[in-house]
Parts: sequence; structure tokens; C-alpha cells
Amino acid sequence: MRHTHATLLLEAGVSLKEVQERLGHSSIKMTGDIYAHVTNKMKNNASKKFSEYMQEHS
Repeated sequence: MRHTHATLLLEAGVSLKEVQERLGHSSIKMTGDIYAHVTNKMKNNASKKFSEYMQEHS
């Protein structure tokens, strides 16, 4: 459940630092390496943001 909770928070746009604090980890590395997983929705959002950025700055 902790992995799912962390991943859904990140998918919702919550920062990794906020997730770290919510889970009570002393290290952001632990949160990122063990509990944070990248979903297809997150991948698509990253691609969309990059495309928008490139359009604005070309």
C-alpha cells in the first residue's frame, strides 16, 4: 500500500519531498529509489510538458 500511495501522490503532482515527509522517511533517496514508481500517465505527462516547452521556446 505504501508504494501505491507514494506513486499516486507523485502522479497527482505532489513533490517527492512532500511524499518523503508524508511517509516519514529520513532520506529522499529512499523515497525515490524504493517507493516511487513511474506510471504510464506520468510518462505521458512528461512527454506532453516537453513538447509544450519546445513549442514555446523554438
